[in-house]
This record gives sequence, structure tokens and C-alpha cells, in this order.
Amino acid sequence: MQYRDFGKTGIKTSLLGFGAMRLPILNSDESQIDEEKAIEMIRYSIDHGVNYVDTAYPYHRGNSEKVVGKALEDGYRERVFLATKSPVWQVEKYEDFDRFLDEQLKKLQTDHVDMYLMHALNKERWQKIKDLRFFEFFEMAKKQGKIRFAGFSFHDKYPIFKEIVDGYDWDFCQIQLNYMDINYQAGLNGLKYASSKKLPIVIMEPLKGGKLAKLPNRAKEILKRNGKNWSAVEWSLRWLGNFPQISVILSGMSTIEQVKENIQIMNQVTPNNLTHDDLELIEETRKTLESFAVINCTECGYCMPCPNGVNIPGNFRLYNETIMFEDIEGGMGTYRWFESQKMSASFCIECNECLSKCPQKLEIPSLLKKVHNEFVKR
Repeated sequence: MQYRDFGKTGIKTSLLGFGAMRLPILNSDESQIDEEKAIEMIRYSIDHGVNYVDTAYPYHRGNSEKVVGKALEDGYRERVFLATKSPVWQVEKYEDFDRFLDEQLKKLQTDHVDMYLMHALNKERWQKIKDLRFFEFFEMAKKQGKIRFAGFSFHDKYPIFKEIVDGYDWDFCQIQLNYMDINYQAGLNGLKYASSKKLPIVIMEPLKGGKLAKLPNRAKEILKRNGKNWSAVEWSLRWLGNFPQISVILSGMSTIEQVKENIQIMNQVTPNNLTHDDLELIEETRKTLESFAVINCTECGYCMPCPNGVNIPGNFRLYNETIMFEDIEGGMGTYRWFESQKMSASFCIECNECLSKCPQKLEIPSLLKKVHNEFVKR
């Protein structure tokens, strides 16, 4: 296993981190974790060099932390850096920070976590935790020995990322990044900025929710040209591992086979492991996939907020990626979640307020209707 410095903390973390968000389940129910298989996977990864385990309060509807706690019994807790996250959207007053942390420590069966993150920060949540004095909570939790390092995970645009990085003396940060999302959310600019601030960087969604593990044939044919017979997963992990700024790449593994494959790959991944030709093939793959986008939305966000709550760029992105990756089943599943959150295209009432705001001059209401009809008819 390859290990990297975790910034100013003085510790070294395994390049592969075990993400406990997609553990094996029973009866197609996210809340019912197959504990025997999950514990086997977590312990196998630790026995083979993984020393970073990541979970969060809402994963598997609150049960991920419990299973991780069980997996780390019998001496495994002392062998890893354990990360979990504060559910900031449920925090309503300062005291809630402590209440949630204490609940999490109990579920994890430990007296401290090594990495504690403010979860999924965006513009609104950043303002909220500032108003609730999160910085005082962090300092107190460190003094009490309940947490060692304070960080945040991020889901918003790059300018907000910069503001958050500059807004507190963080120990590390966590961002979404893969070779398709170089300009999405924090993106490569965020990677460079955090690195310039000497922040250790943890990567989530290296396979874009599994999409990059199941590439369409047109993408596979491009990557085959390097003659090294790497799997789609290996291409994705090698691309990220090529950046020396990255300390940990989290993988949400669901089977023991995925664990073994990722460990084998990560045993070989070093900084600057890709050649110029390799990088050119990845660039060609990205551009080829992007060329199949149906809706020319740049996700500038000028159309937002929608007065009826529709996530306009999100719906267009989902539709484009469903076509791009030929992932109908995955797209439909995400669209159903959009509907449950009342932000799907179906909630467009054709008020036309967005039309004058779109710099691409897209017929947004008509396109939203198309998106909804395409997902429903399937």
C-alpha cells in the first residue's frame, strides 16, 4: 500500500481510504447492512494496509457508524485513522454539535475520532455553522480529546470553496474529484488552492458514483490504446494518484472483490505515475463522453434559484450523464430521489422566469419537460 503525508498533521495515511457509504446491504434496503460481509471487507482492507476509514452520521440511514464500530473491535480501531462527519443540516443550536458527536462516538464504540468533518458544506451551510460558532466547538472538542483533526467536505462552486478554506484554520478538506469532474464543484482549481494552503486533501467519488467503473464501449476503446490492459477502475484511481497533492482517495466499496481490486491497484499507484500519452488518452476520453451531452447547459447557475424549487442545472446534468454513460437504471434512481426532494423537472410550472437569465438561451421549461418525460417513459 502506498502512504502519503497528511499535511501539517505529521501522520501518514494510506492512499486508499475505505468509504463506508456503499456497504453491502440486505433486501435492497439501504438501512439493512449485511454486517458479516461489511466487517469482513473493512478488516480485510486494514489487514492489507488501509489505515483510513471514513463514515458519516447519515450513511445507510444512520447505521454505517454502528457497523464500522463493530468492524473496528478486536484491536482494529488502534490501526486506523477514523473519520466521520457532523450532520450540519440537522444542527439547530450550538449544543447540537456536541450532542451529535457524543452520539457518534457511542455508535463507533470509541472515545475519539481522528478526523471530524463539517459535512457537505455549501454556501448556506457555511453561513449557518459560522453563526452557530462551529470554531468554538472544534476547539473544545480537541481540548477534550474527542477529535484530533478538524476538516470539512464540500459540495458547491469553487468561489465558495475558497471562502471556506480561508475562513478557518482547517486541518484538512474533502472534495469530489475524478477525471470527468475537473471543473465541477471545487474541481482541479480547488485541489490546487487547497494545496497552496498546505491542506491535506481527501478525495470522494473517484469513480463518479460507479459510472467510471462501467464505461461505455466508445470510451473503453480509447483507453485500450495505451496497451497496458488497465481496467476502467484502475484508470480512474491512477489519474487521481498521479497528483502528489492528494493524501487519500476514498472508495465506497460494496463487495470484497472490489476491496481486493482496489488494494491491488493502489499498491502500485505513485505520484506522477502516468505518462504524457496516458494523460492524453484520458483527455480524449473525457471529451468524447462530453460530446454525447444532449443539453448544452454549462451549469453556470444563473437560472437559479427556481421559484418552485427545481434544481435546473442538476436535472440537466443528470440527463446528460445518463445518456453519456448509458446508465439508464442509475439515472432513473437518482431522478426518483430528485422527485422525493421536490427538485425534479416534474415540479416545473413553466413560469418562464428562468428564460431571460440563461446565457445559453436554452428553452429551459421545454427541456425540463423533455427530461421528465424521458425518465418517466423508461
